[in-house]
Amino acid sequence: MNERRVSPDDLGAWLVKGNADRVDLAARFRRDPRVESWCVRPGYRARLMRPGQPVVLWASGSRGRLPYGVWGVGRVAAPPVVDRDGGWSVPLDLTVLDEPDRVPRHRLRADARLGGLEVLRQPQAANPSYLTVAQFAALRDHLPPH
Repeated sequence: MNERRVSPDDLGAWLVKGNADRVDLAARFRRDPRVESWCVRPGYRARLMRPGQPVVLWASGSRGRLPYGVWGVGRVAAPPVVDRDGGWSVPLDLTVLDEPDRVPRHRLRADARLGGLEVLRQPQAANPSYLTVAQFAALRDHLPPH
């Protein structure tokens, strides 16, 4: 994979993905919309994650089943940690948006400012992905006011 290097100067937000075909994310978030950690792949990107940085939760899966796309926005709560099984996860302070406030993939693709999102170009890439400063500003135009 020809992965673009993320620069802290142009980092707007991290993006973590969850596959709703593998785990029933909709049911999980109906029970509890809070997300306190998410898995990330060890590497230079994970090592750049710092408390306070914005993070976006992207739900993916089979098209047509659910309105996949941006399901939540929050902040990195602490640097990534090594789990008991040796994998890495990042502590988060993130709340999943109510269903009507989620931003579906088709709306993001239709916005010329967001058509080049890494998650759209390389949907199978490992967590974390990222948005540039300009992309995160454009995404905020689609989110409810907070």
